[in-house]
Amino acid sequence: MNYLKTIIKRFALWELIRGLVVTLKYFFRKKVTLQFPEEKTPLSPRFRGALALRRYPNGEERCIGCKLCEAVCPALAITIQSEPRSDGTRRTTQYDIDIFKCINCGFCEEACPVDAIVVTREMHYHQENRGENIITKEKLLALGDRYDAQITKDKEDDSDYR
Repeated sequence: MNYLKTIIKRFALWELIRGLVVTLKYFFRKKVTLQFPEEKTPLSPRFRGALALRRYPNGEERCIGCKLCEAVCPALAITIQSEPRSDGTRRTTQYDIDIFKCINCGFCEEACPVDAIVVTREMHYHQENRGENIITKEKLLALGDRYDAQITKDKEDDSDYR
């Protein structure tokens, strides 16, 4: 009897029919697909996207060139050179991040004592030419200026959990 059932299931394409039943069951349900460029999913305040350098409210850059972020980076994606200024403070002359190496772990943000390097919600960054994978200090500061309000809001939303 079992042998007869097996033969009937094989010739009737039983697995195919079961698959089509599942397909028909979901065919008439409400779709959950998002049309990506037009519709976007909500992002958490803790989302780790592109890196950015922040400034103080008076316009001066926050980075003091301590190189803690460079030391803590597991991918060795950050390169910093710093020198003292005329007023005795130390500031960076070069701050480069290789985004091909960066794994968006957020360790650099955690290690920074002055909250200079932060991760933003920006996830759409691309390169068209060779060498654009190195983000320089000027580009990082520009990203920080562009997303400063969003960064501040995310820091306030996440302050209860830090």
